[in-house]
Amino acid sequence: MYEIYLKKGEEKRVIAGHPWVYANEVARIEGKDKNGSLATVRAFDGRYIGRGYINHASKILVRIFLRGEETDDKALYHARVHAANSYRKSLGYANCYRAVFAESDLLPALIVDKYGDYLAVQFLSLGVYLRKKLITEVLVEEFSPKGIYERSDVAVRKKEGLPEEKGLLYGEVPDLVEIEENGLKMAVDLKNGQKTGYFLDQKENRFAIRRYARGSVLDCFCNSGGFSLNAALSAEKVVSLDASALALEQVARNAALNGLSNIETVCGDAFDLLRAYRARGERFDLVILDPPAFCKTAAEAADAIKGYLDINVLGLKLVKPGGSLVSCSCSHYVSRSSFERMLEEAARRTGRRVSLAEMRTQAPDHPALLASDETSYLKFYVLRVE
Repeated sequence: MYEIYLKKGEEKRVIAGHPWVYANEVARIEGKDKNGSLATVRAFDGRYIGRGYINHASKILVRIFLRGEETDDKALYHARVHAANSYRKSLGYANCYRAVFAESDLLPALIVDKYGDYLAVQFLSLGVYLRKKLITEVLVEEFSPKGIYERSDVAVRKKEGLPEEKGLLYGEVPDLVEIEENGLKMAVDLKNGQKTGYFLDQKENRFAIRRYARGSVLDCFCNSGGFSLNAALSAEKVVSLDASALALEQVARNAALNGLSNIETVCGDAFDLLRAYRARGERFDLVILDPPAFCKTAAEAADAIKGYLDINVLGLKLVKPGGSLVSCSCSHYVSRSSFERMLEEAARRTGRRVSLAEMRTQAPDHPALLASDETSYLKFYVLRVE
């Protein structure tokens, strides 16, 4: 087994619970084994810290998930998947939820999302990818699903030296899976939809906007319509805006599933369309901004803030006096404090008096590990605009 010795002082963060050991934190490596095998991590003075899978192709050299004398056998995977799933069920989740959230559930780089009788899975590191067959067996035993579909077609795999992959792992999976969220029916595309088919982390936030949705609502970057459908239950009219015609087809399908006829879809670039609404003098009682991550690395954070500022200035200008703006960010590289300063600057630039009505984060089935700020990423703000 590989023996990884950290540089002096580098052990503090890892001992505190952060699971990642970066290659530039390592003083020396002893022993030899296959890439993707278990490696023991020690402090500079030899103290045992833990064990995890090693990948020489990644900046994250080791992802620790064993802190004692456990071994990475099927029994351990089964125990951890069962514990993760039991926690979600104790919160009341049943139909659709994130059953395993990687580092937060002591299973680094493994994502398991449950959609009714089906699972969508991501293997985001070499270590779990090499154990795909074992993990799939565990998931079948824990969930008894009708089908499991792999959605490892994400760019982060390239950092692990892995190709993007997707495909059927078990059973059968239909092109569309019908789920129920917040009492609404949604048709989810597990095979080709974004991420694993749907953004489960916003489920509670989608429900929360019902109290703010009235009159006219503009839902920007609407994707398959999660926010739009919840808003349509209490608003007179919802305009669902997205650059993807396929996404808007899903919005229309989901609206029909729920008998909702007050949703209008508009295809185009959000920045351009918001400016066009402004030029025509249109305003809305609620504007929802839930864009994709504007940055994928820390180096892009400054440019991302500029993008968020631009879209929020445009959004604030379209809110009727007494209305609300919902503004979100799903990038952990943009800190909560930076995002709040951006919102303050947007209010200053528009001359609107803005107050914070509500601040939320990701749903409880996406628990954030306190020792790893990377697991706390979603920011959700409801602003009252005068």
